[in-house]
Amino acid sequence: MPHIHSAPGQHDATASAFIVRLEENQLPKILLHRHVKLNKLLQPGGHVELDENPWQAVIHEIREETGYEVHQLKVLQSALNLVQNPNSNATYLPIPVAANTHRFGDEDHFHDDLAFAFLTTELPSGTPDKGESLDFYWVSLAELNALAENEIIRNAKEISEFVLENFENWRAEDVDIYGGQE
Repeated sequence: MPHIHSAPGQHDATASAFIVRLEENQLPKILLHRHVKLNKLLQPGGHVELDENPWQAVIHEIREETGYEVHQLKVLQSALNLVQNPNSNATYLPIPVAANTHRFGDEDHFHDDLAFAFLTTELPSGTPDKGESLDFYWVSLAELNALAENEIIRNAKEISEFVLENFENWRAEDVDIYGGQE
């Protein structure tokens, strides 16, 4: 989806996914891809469309950009939080691991991002949609820290490092306990 707010200084809402994969006898690794437009590594994610909330956005971006289906993932939660109650007038979303505002590329445009963390033991069951990056990397904490500054978006590196250092302290919950995936 293109930017909704395109005037200088305006902000678009985005949602992103920091996906950690655990393999037996291997270091945990986080998924990064080379962004087609920026030609730098970053996490999967994208714009929150006008007809969705940030949770719906991150779920559709995961499917489009990685080929993962939501049943392959657990959402990581660091604190007690409300989950969907069928009698509520609100949809409760998982708590992001980070919320930030950053400049998009060299433009005078900003993204307000909610970053969600996920855990899996599997590779994606599908493939990214046509036109999405196919240049993926599973990187350990040491490999992440070895990346040159010009190879990765700085805040993507910071949040990836935070997630890799802390994921074992968080609860892994089924994605489907949170509403709003329709």
